[in-house]
Amino acid sequence: MKSLQPDLDRRKDERLYRRRCLLSGPQGPELTVNGRPMLGFCSNDYLGLANHPEVIAAMQRGAAEYGVGSGAAHLVTGHSAAHHALEEELAEFTGRPRVLLFSTGYMANQGVITALLGRGDVVYEDRLNHASLIDGGLLSRASMKRFAHGDMSALTRQMQSQESGEALVAVDGVFSMDGDIAPLLELAAICSEKQAWLMVDDAHGLGVLGATGGGSLEHYSLGLNEVPILMGTLGKGFGTFGAFVAGSEELIETLIQQSRSYVYTTASPPAMAEATRTSLRLVQQEPWRRQRLQELIGRFRSGAEQLGLPLMDSQTPIQPILAGSVERALEWSGRLEEQGILVSAIRPPTVPEGGARLRVTLSAVHTDEQVDRLLEALA
Repeated sequence: MKSLQPDLDRRKDERLYRRRCLLSGPQGPELTVNGRPMLGFCSNDYLGLANHPEVIAAMQRGAAEYGVGSGAAHLVTGHSAAHHALEEELAEFTGRPRVLLFSTGYMANQGVITALLGRGDVVYEDRLNHASLIDGGLLSRASMKRFAHGDMSALTRQMQSQESGEALVAVDGVFSMDGDIAPLLELAAICSEKQAWLMVDDAHGLGVLGATGGGSLEHYSLGLNEVPILMGTLGKGFGTFGAFVAGSEELIETLIQQSRSYVYTTASPPAMAEATRTSLRLVQQEPWRRQRLQELIGRFRSGAEQLGLPLMDSQTPIQPILAGSVERALEWSGRLEEQGILVSAIRPPTVPEGGARLRVTLSAVHTDEQVDRLLEALA
């Protein structure tokens, strides 16, 4: 048995070693991290719902009614009335016939791709896709081809060489480290021409984009015919936990029968489903949260541009500041931390070599003064 220590030491030498910070108390702009008050700009709680009193109360009521754990997989005795109601409400929200809940987005992405593809098929993926999409492609045993980020010409050339088997194109709706939105109109046209599945992981778009929070698909006015497979997570814009896949009746039935990450895992707690039902209602009934986010994004980008900071092309709450080297990203993050501001330094392999950055994320519950404080610290 080989020693694991040399690889750990190498990671430390290359400044790629990761450490967890210890959070005391709920999510929000003002945090207590490792016992110290901090102003946070690295959460995915984009709409500020993770600590919303109505969402908390719904989870408490759900626990009182259903208990804490689900006790079994959905296909045994774990599928509660709360789960079922949430699936139906998410189906209405996304404008699709059916929805299937998964315990995590990682499991959902793996579960879809492995259920639909196998040997002899091909999955096409953007090079900046989330790791769960990449791993799903690898686990499926289909041939996987990755195209340069957002390069539709490269994708078209790759697809022209496929002679047999099923084809599936998988992309992030909003790319988690760059914050840009996928060219879904072009992707939908290509997939329609090639008769390929188009799968969109809209983890960072749902709740945030679109008039009703319908995400990148609502942003582009795309429906089931153009995007047959929609995956969404519930731990970001919705502020709770879990994930879902939305699509046709036959897609969802196929996943129930064949998706290993659905069949062979315990269902999430019913109380979490009840909390998410409330957050889903708030996402739709409180559009001011999305409007407020856009105001804050504009405020931050305007201030950062005045400072000459190297921003990336993003109109979403994800606002990366490109540092380039790992050392510079860590230095910037450390100097912000000294001033009581928490912004994560993102390093390879999460981003490409030479692409280390600060990943600033904004929430609808940040104040103007807090954003200004971040800009002053960055200056």
